[in-house]
Amino acid sequence: MRNIKLEIEYDGTDFCGWQIQPDVRTIQGEVEAALTQLTQENIRITAAGRTDSGVHALSQVINFKTESLHPEYVFRVGLNGLLPKDIRVIKVEDVNENFNSRYSARLRKYRYYISTRPIAIGRQYAWCYKEPLNLKKMQKACSLIIGNHDFKSFCQAGADVNHYLCDIIEAKWYKDNDKLIFDITANRFLHNMVRILVGTFLKIGNGLISIDDLQNILNTKNRVNAGPTVPPHGLFLVKVIY
Repeated sequence: MRNIKLEIEYDGTDFCGWQIQPDVRTIQGEVEAALTQLTQENIRITAAGRTDSGVHALSQVINFKTESLHPEYVFRVGLNGLLPKDIRVIKVEDVNENFNSRYSARLRKYRYYISTRPIAIGRQYAWCYKEPLNLKKMQKACSLIIGNHDFKSFCQAGADVNHYLCDIIEAKWYKDNDKLIFDITANRFLHNMVRILVGTFLKIGNGLISIDDLQNILNTKNRVNAGPTVPPHGLFLVKVIY
């Protein structure tokens, strides 16, 4: 039995998220269907993380078990021939039988793009937010979330998780021409966590709350105190680190 690791990218615009669901288009559903066709086996895949509807991935990692003898290049070329054009296989690798794309991952990096003006090209990959923002305050506030914290305030209410602790090793805001970009890297992320953090940082940037308020929001562990959940189409899974 082989354990095969795939690195894939996808445009999440026309998908109802990662996780397979009946009667809707999902990334997991498309990939499993293509693998089943290629191997003539009933393939089930494990992903490093489940992205929500509309969220994109520059580098998602999955693995699956198979008896297929196809060489790695056949998996790459064959899958790209079977998959829709909004999913591409970047890399194929035979890995140790104990490798698990979810549980073997040490870190995950996400990026959120905000356009400061309405755009025609790339509008499905950045959320337009035209209000003036104090980027220095937003960047200064990032220091409060670095480290191991309880992020219950920044998780969708009712999420089915054992705990809310996440270890953030990087969080930063920066500007690139007409775009504001938020990069965050952590050992794990909660449901909607990045999008709620972005919504909260925007409230700091436009003066609705202070940097001290962010600390209070963390401490209260209550979703209602944090900012709004920003739209999904500006969010990308950038990298999974093993």
